[in-house]
Amino acid sequence: MAMGGKAGEVFTEINVTPLTDVFLVLLVIMILIAPLVNQAVLKVDPPSNSPATQKPPEKEDKITADVSKTGEIKINGVVMTPPDTATIMRAIKAEQTKTGKQDLPLILNSDEDALQKYVVAVMDAAAGCSIRKMAIMPPKKD
Repeated sequence: MAMGGKAGEVFTEINVTPLTDVFLVLLVIMILIAPLVNQAVLKVDPPSNSPATQKPPEKEDKITADVSKTGEIKINGVVMTPPDTATIMRAIKAEQTKTGKQDLPLILNSDEDALQKYVVAVMDAAAGCSIRKMAIMPPKKD
């Protein structure tokens, strides 16, 4: 590669070829990863606080899950000990067996300060028991 200038001069220009190569590699990586970022496993629309949504669906056979801010989980008024997914699944399956219906709706009520892991545990247990209808009620204001 021929360079102009006198012999013994210091070359002070930046070589942009390696820089361009790095940017192209980063661009290819972003193009490949961008479609994966948009895929969400769980898409949930947050409930609104309008009066129409404050009432749970009027059905006789349903499963009610209450999550408190202290981490206490109740399925139809029965406290789950320990509050984990397996215990909740057993309680939901017992309710399904008791009513003889597998497609019971689940009404999930949680305190405003309830930990997310307990709410997700209830949702995970419901998914494991093939619950297809779930209503997430907004927190009650005191």
